[in-house]
Amino acid sequence: MGQKYPHLFSPITAGGALFRNRIFAAPTGVSYVDSDGLLMPEVGAYYERKAIGGAASVCISGGGVSRRGMAYGGGMLPYDNFRGMPFYTYVTNSITRHGCMASLELQHGGAHSTQAADLGIPIYGPVETDYRGYHVLPMTEEILQETIADFVRGAKYAKSVGFGMVTVHGGHGWLLHQFISPTTNTRKDRWGGSTENRTRLAREVCNAIRREVPGLVVELRISGFEGSPEGYDIDEGVRIAQALDGAAHILHVSAGSGMFTVTHPSMFDPDGVNVRLAAAIKPHIRESRVATVGALSEPEYLEEIIASGQADIVELVRGLIADPDLPNKARTGREEEINTCLRCYHCFSEVMSAGQFCCTLNPEIGREEEYSTAPLPAEKKDVVILGGGVAGMQAALTAAKRGHRVRLYEKSEKLGGVLLCEENVPFKKHLSEYLTRQARRLEKAGVEVHLGKSLTPAEAEKLGADVLIAALGSDPAMPPIPGLETAVPVTEAYADPGKLGQKVVVLGGGMAGTELAIYLKSLGKEPVVVEMADRLNFATNTCHASAVTEQLAKLNIPTDTGTRALRITPEGVVCEKAGEEVTYPADSVVSALGRTPKQTEAAAFALCAPVFYAIGDCLAAKTVYEANRLGYNVAMDIGK
Repeated sequence: MGQKYPHLFSPITAGGALFRNRIFAAPTGVSYVDSDGLLMPEVGAYYERKAIGGAASVCISGGGVSRRGMAYGGGMLPYDNFRGMPFYTYVTNSITRHGCMASLELQHGGAHSTQAADLGIPIYGPVETDYRGYHVLPMTEEILQETIADFVRGAKYAKSVGFGMVTVHGGHGWLLHQFISPTTNTRKDRWGGSTENRTRLAREVCNAIRREVPGLVVELRISGFEGSPEGYDIDEGVRIAQALDGAAHILHVSAGSGMFTVTHPSMFDPDGVNVRLAAAIKPHIRESRVATVGALSEPEYLEEIIASGQADIVELVRGLIADPDLPNKARTGREEEINTCLRCYHCFSEVMSAGQFCCTLNPEIGREEEYSTAPLPAEKKDVVILGGGVAGMQAALTAAKRGHRVRLYEKSEKLGGVLLCEENVPFKKHLSEYLTRQARRLEKAGVEVHLGKSLTPAEAEKLGADVLIAALGSDPAMPPIPGLETAVPVTEAYADPGKLGQKVVVLGGGMAGTELAIYLKSLGKEPVVVEMADRLNFATNTCHASAVTEQLAKLNIPTDTGTRALRITPEGVVCEKAGEEVTYPADSVVSALGRTPKQTEAAAFALCAPVFYAIGDCLAAKTVYEANRLGYNVAMDIGK
């Protein structure tokens, strides 16, 4: 059998270990812990799912090596708590029993160890400074040696509980990176100054682990560049990597220091935004393997990276959250089935706000144990779904997969719902791909799809279904603003921006309005965003909000908050701001003022079948994540 991606799926050795392919699952944080900070069994299922899906290595984040280095709410390894060993061993067994390497990320916050400071523990960095109101002391020679010993102790613990590899975090602004960076390390002793001296701590940590914990693969994550005006560039990144060559078996080249959208690329970044960093570094490396990470998910591109010699290993985070089966699907010729990450940041925002693993596209993430053991329905049902948007398609796919007969009716001539309007937006290309993929999956799953067909309640009742699911969507909200009927709905503006004039006032500073403004700016138009609230309305996705805000500033798009639209005239929009009337000249006005759920329409179908559900926007205005999750879970309930 010919392999379409021979370089991607060729085994590789590092540190004496054999990895089954070149796809590694880079570290993601652990949020499922008990009151003592010990891992819960659900963590094992989350990481195991990636091993089942075919990754060669799966890394667990959050291995703090010292109480002195606890940062951002993270804990530390339970060295002194025997109860922790079974939990970690359970997780490593869950990973390694599938032929996958288990890796543990070792971290130290250094000057950013705010949790340690809150516990009354003095915090140390390369130099004396202040960080977010905390006083940071300079590391003495004694503390530096203790820190090296802490990393070694962490590595020994990792090996004792079944990890075959450790990923030493030397990037993203953590302690080792604080020493590596000339911006944060201005020491004059042997730990500062030259590149050789600034990389000394990272080098000694890795060398000490290799010396004192034989048989353990050592990976070192570094930032190839810092991504800020005052930070170092890729030329210095190359020198840093050269100084670290051979200290670690794998040099994991990431990017950034403290800027979230650099360390974690957004949808506004191109695919593989950091590959150029690894590609610049690799020709200068003689001993270590070189890995790249960041905005990676498409097998064709992953193959190209390895085949062209830009990197030896590709590391994925969100790509394997959106689809843990990505490696196996690519290897077996099913790449068209892969869910490619949207880079919408919902996973990050949910972990930060609620401590939950989740994904906009993958409703099983975070509940792997529950869904993997869910019994098939006791009774197979006849299911009718009204609406072919995100929620309706997901409900149909899940119900069909579980053995039910499914008929889906969509009033338009194409599946995808309201989000179809964004199919030509460059930074939403993976969303467009997802909608197309879901439509193909429906056909493959045997779902009866009826396009251009809108049923009345009487017609729906005559179908005699056991279960009816209303996924009817929503309409544009129409608040009482004189002249609003002349505005272009945001969906139409996305679908046909050519109908808009040069100067565009966008009413509504939520995601729909601000993202539209970014799109219009890329087309050469002059958008202005007007929002009634005192700030832009990004709901709970705080991470994507950061990326959108950065783009608005980068593109010089005006955003006027605390501004209420009074009326729309042929000249533009008359608003009230700070108690005064202000006119915004406009060739076109776009209404992005939210959506009104079709609750009345949905309720009309409530008695048309023995079992009834309303999902998606017709229940309440939903995000893609919420629509997917509800569609999936409602379908899981059918026939129980």
